[in-house]
Formats: sequence, structure tokens, C-alpha cells
Amino acid sequence: MTITTLSSREFNQRASEAKRAANNGPVFITDRGRPAHVLMSFEEYQRLTKQRRNVADALAMPGVADIEFEPSRVTIKPRPADLS
Repeated sequence: MTITTLSSREFNQRASEAKRAANNGPVFITDRGRPAHVLMSFEEYQRLTKQRRNVADALAMPGVADIEFEPSRVTIKPRPADLS
């Protein structure tokens, strides 16, 4: 995997080159010297997003606030411990 880094200005001037480079690995696009965006092939994006997610990741996804979910309330009653 090859990692390519381009400034925003270079990316704007060489978009075709950046797309070709994304086939070989991620292309980091910087703003004022700091990483701001990553360009990758669609196949790589699909590979990364098909990973199994845990509940915390799923709840952190954009748009989750629009989902209505009202679980029923559960009552847990204490019971004495059997220490025999």
C-alpha cells in the first residue's frame, strides 16, 4: 500500500493523478499542512465499512437521532444469595 499526501492546492490541480493514486492506497489531502481529508478507492471504502460494528459504533452513526426506539422498562428484583 502506498500512501500519498497532497496539499489542497495540489489536489485541485491534479485530481486525476490523485484518483489514480487512490487505487494504490490512501491519499491524504492537507489544509495548511494538517491532514483534512482522505481519498480512497470505492472498493477500499466498501471493505472498511463492511466490518462488523459494535453497539457503540452503531449508535454514534449520523442519523441515529432520527430513529425512534423506546425499549420496555425492565424491573430487576433483588434476591437473597445462597451461600451454602
